[in-house]
Amino acid sequence: MTASSPARLPAALAQFDYDVLIVGAGPAGLAAALTLGRCCRRVLLADGGPPRNECSPGVHGFLSRDGIKPVELLHLSLEQLKPYATVTHACLSIDQLKPLPTGRGFEARGRRTDTDAAFRCTARRVLLCTGVADVLPPLPGFRELWGVGVLHCPYCHGYEVRQQPLAVYGQGKQVTGLALLISRWSRDVIVVTDGPGNLSEHARRRLHRQGIRVYEDKISRLVGGPGRSLRCLQFENGEELERAALFLHAPQHQRSPLAAELGARIMSSGAVWVDKNAQTSVRGLFAAGDTTPGQQQALVAAAEGNKAGMCLNENLTREECPR
Repeated sequence: MTASSPARLPAALAQFDYDVLIVGAGPAGLAAALTLGRCCRRVLLADGGPPRNECSPGVHGFLSRDGIKPVELLHLSLEQLKPYATVTHACLSIDQLKPLPTGRGFEARGRRTDTDAAFRCTARRVLLCTGVADVLPPLPGFRELWGVGVLHCPYCHGYEVRQQPLAVYGQGKQVTGLALLISRWSRDVIVVTDGPGNLSEHARRRLHRQGIRVYEDKISRLVGGPGRSLRCLQFENGEELERAALFLHAPQHQRSPLAAELGARIMSSGAVWVDKNAQTSVRGLFAAGDTTPGQQQALVAAAEGNKAGMCLNENLTREECPR
């Protein structure tokens, strides 16, 4: 599976299977692979499976590809990697990363998801683009309507439900901020807290000034309509609230434990800390996209992947061309 590189490498560096192992083939990983391929770097792009946005009908706000289906965006990106002979794409689940005894590079172990065969390789650097997973409330309808009737990002989906009756789920400061943001897309916004909202009087005044009502009754379920759309919210008291969509800031966790297992610094938000060059606190381990802090959107992830690719190439060059 290894690919040759035109660069002249010292024997100690040439023995690695790859210059860079990219774990995760979403927008960040694909963009990094493209950038590194154009740098003639030996790259393995480990594709672990469906992306976080697989339930969404379209990727919005992605310049030149606004509204494209997630699977089509990934397919197009993979097609555009094919001319780069030093880039290898494979269906792989990387289960373990281990720094090599020399202090340089990593050994990766896992399995091929298409054949379930064991896999092993070495790489001088590793880029984690594994992203995050959303933890939805354990109420009927949230998971079933996720991506169409239940939404997480107004920048990704707000335009599609503009000027329709909307609900915003959550409690405290977080739901207040999100509801005020959503009110820029619709004048009919209701906060549903599923019990006590833990809202300060100041927060309630801010919501009231924008015409946003607050429902603190317990929710029993969400009722869907055609195509995973939302029809209404049903409450335990028997009431129904018709809404076109519901927004929430769902808690998240890293989709992969690899960074934590290597001892990388994890922020209080759960994101993997990186410096200005996309490197984690572990030497040789880089990260980009939703794995790291910041706004979460496909175009932003792709841009971060592109930047990480450049930083990786420069990092490798410094190792190859010492002073």
